[in-house]
Amino acid sequence: MIFQSFKDYKSSAFEPKVLVIGSGPAGVTIARKLGKAGIPVVIFEAGSDEWTEESQDFYRGRTIGDPYFDLEISRLRYLGGSSNHWAGWCRVMDAHDFAAKPWAPDTGWPIGRDDIEPYLDEVHDILDLDPFRADVPISDDIRWVQLIKSPAVRFGEKFRDELDQSQNIAVVLNTYVTELHGDGSKVTGAKLWADGVDAGSVEAEFYIPCTGGLENSRLLLWSNARSSGGVVPQPAALGRYWMEHPQFEGGDAILADYSEFETDDTNEVFFSPSPEAMAERKILNFGVRLIETPYHGYKQMVANLACKAPDTAEWVAAKLGQNLRCAAQLYVGWEQAPLASNHIQLSASELDHAGVPRIELHWKKSELEHRTLLEGLRLFGETFAAKNYGRVRIADWVTKGEDYPVDQELAGHHHMGGTRMSIDPQKGIVDANCKVHGMSNLYIGGSSVFATSGQCNPTTTITALSCRLGDHLSRGILAGRFNEKAG
Repeated sequence: MIFQSFKDYKSSAFEPKVLVIGSGPAGVTIARKLGKAGIPVVIFEAGSDEWTEESQDFYRGRTIGDPYFDLEISRLRYLGGSSNHWAGWCRVMDAHDFAAKPWAPDTGWPIGRDDIEPYLDEVHDILDLDPFRADVPISDDIRWVQLIKSPAVRFGEKFRDELDQSQNIAVVLNTYVTELHGDGSKVTGAKLWADGVDAGSVEAEFYIPCTGGLENSRLLLWSNARSSGGVVPQPAALGRYWMEHPQFEGGDAILADYSEFETDDTNEVFFSPSPEAMAERKILNFGVRLIETPYHGYKQMVANLACKAPDTAEWVAAKLGQNLRCAAQLYVGWEQAPLASNHIQLSASELDHAGVPRIELHWKKSELEHRTLLEGLRLFGETFAAKNYGRVRIADWVTKGEDYPVDQELAGHHHMGGTRMSIDPQKGIVDANCKVHGMSNLYIGGSSVFATSGQCNPTTTITALSCRLGDHLSRGILAGRFNEKAG
């Protein structure tokens, strides 16, 4: 059932057991799992069926630190959430992304890749994906990896009919959950704002914020402030350890034969490091994307190399007799270290139209991020030279440690952390089952629970974690295992 307003929903007398906040990939996936299990669930979506300037304005905020996107354009506030501008890139986090890295503090998850593996077939159906191919080592250090381009599933479009026809799922549009009420052991209700006014409160047995990697933190920070710590009783990590995937053009390459590697449908090739190489260089995970350059770009590159890298130019000259015509740009996206200093806090002066403080995002890349970029490109270049695949030129701004360019991608619009998963309440907000520490009925869905980011786009892993959480809740609720002390 889909309701255009809270007023319409209220008149339906629908009685949910579970209240989900947000209709993006996490919220819809969890609700579908619960609904199929016969458990009544309501999804409150603050936006409407489509994008509006008025709705997006609620997402305005400011960033302090490194240059970043305007926050109101970095995610979307209507049915389907930010899946509505998702590009469709898919890859599941590697097994080693879940493991702690001794050289990078606060890395590691309390779960492993094997905990989400049973849900990957379901994820493929949800995201309309073919099976993933195994990585192909091209050296001890570098692997060819596959990213699959989903048809960019828009969750509000793909699942609209199913949601509308379900008797166990109610989707309520244009209804903003502004805060949760709690007594320090459980959530007791959710306050709503609809049609431009306070719409009172609603109750359910279980609550699951799925509002994204920024808004989950904002909702819980505000709720905790309003309830004197009654929603997140152990808040040391709340809003902290926020992460993105920095993405920049890091250099270029001349290749002996671009067709040496399998390309995707857009003629691009992807590579990442082995766990052993990361450990040896003490860097984080990264991905290199090769994009073929037209011949005129190749000729300019050869001229640049002759001046700046004579040895490489000599290799190129030796290949010219073989009709060498291949060049590529190197785009790099990489894992950001989880740092408590990168955090979300509530503005002390700016409020949205419902009176909720806007976001103030504190975000800065660390020395480890730059080392990952530089050493990662060196590692990649060494492999290509040793295998005689080609020669790599690292951009001057990278080798000289200059500021990051402001006219490039900057990052991936991937918001992770803020309510991260950890067995230690001082380092995270949720446990291995995505339940908030110390709360019996509050769970969190989405990328805000990521303990580390890996190097791949997060949607596939978000969906797998959501399937897992939906399954955990469905089994527990049906079996009557949950009570006020444990969930």
